[in-house]
Amino acid sequence: MKEEMTAQQDQHATTVHDAPWLDDDQQRYWRSFLDGSARFVEALSKEHEERSSLTLGEYELLVRLSEAVDHTMRMSALADGLARSRSRVTHTVHRMEQRGLVRRAASVGDGRGVNCVMTEAGYAELEASAPGHVTAVRRYLVDVLTPAQLRNLGEAMDAIAEACRVVEPREQ
Repeated sequence: MKEEMTAQQDQHATTVHDAPWLDDDQQRYWRSFLDGSARFVEALSKEHEERSSLTLGEYELLVRLSEAVDHTMRMSALADGLARSRSRVTHTVHRMEQRGLVRRAASVGDGRGVNCVMTEAGYAELEASAPGHVTAVRRYLVDVLTPAQLRNLGEAMDAIAEACRVVEPREQ
């Protein structure tokens, strides 16, 4: 019932008087989320800039490919998995292609689809960057939280990701 009410309130909150404002605790946690997530991504990105030839986005793209069968994913699935626009992933893949880290290939059995394939050079670059990445994730996230906090964070972020997946674009 509460979820339905929130969705209903959201649809009808057209004026400042109608908005379901956050209480003090909600406001504090919301701002903590914004601050913590921005600082975490900034710190991790800085680590990549200083210790790796891969940006954080390139690293995550290679991780996804490394976990896929034949180190290959359809471009649209890659974009969805990374929660990035297809255009943004296409530009990233283009830059990585120029460095020999990935290549694009037509999807087998589907002339319309395009796959992204990690090359041996891409896998080697991923392996070289992984120790620094994992060390930074531990320093800024895993070792800062208790196991219960880390589990709760993961569960909370799963719920947020799912809620954001089902949101349909609003008409403008």
